Amino acid sequence: MEYILLIISAVFINNVVLAQFLGVCPFLGVSNKVSTALGMAGAVVFVIVLSTMVTYLIQVYVLEKLGIEFMQTITYILVIAFLVQMVEIILKKISQPLYQALGIFLPLITTNCAVLGVAILVIKKNYNLLESVVFGASTAIGFGLALIILAGIREQLELVNIPKGMRGVPISLITAGILALAFMGFTGIVK
Repeated sequence: MEYILLIISAVFINNVVLAQFLGVCPFLGVSNKVSTALGMAGAVVFVIVLSTMVTYLIQVYVLEKLGIEFMQTITYILVIAFLVQMVEIILKKISQPLYQALGIFLPLITTNCAVLGVAILVIKKNYNLLESVVFGASTAIGFGLALIILAGIREQLELVNIPKGMRGVPISLITAGILALAFMGFTGIVK
């Protein structure tokens, strides 16, 4: 039951992008098309889960054992950068169209504060390895869910006559705000 509550909380209530405002750049930048959003969501899920596991193990078995916890941020950044490069190489070989569709946003996962934020949060919340992986996967799924929903809405907005001053970023920000309010409706489900 504890893990189910952790999943619901991470996906809906404390959504990393809509409630904590981590990862807003790729959230707004890649949400033009659902197909691109799906690819980015998959890449973010993979990177967050993998980086959460690796950074947790490095924290517990290297940084804490050596008494150099102050190196946490720089170590995590290096690990995340390495993992993103690995994902980029794999996507380039496996799915060239997806790699081209993601364009500049795939390397931006390296600087996606959601990835670094999740890695730091699992240590801050004193989760064990399994809880960390569940939290990381749930947070990434929540990010992907918000990204895909926004992409679907933005695709529909392309079919509507929007006033000139509201096109593009303004209507996207308003839509993201309304989406955040909708996710706030889940508050109170889990304590």
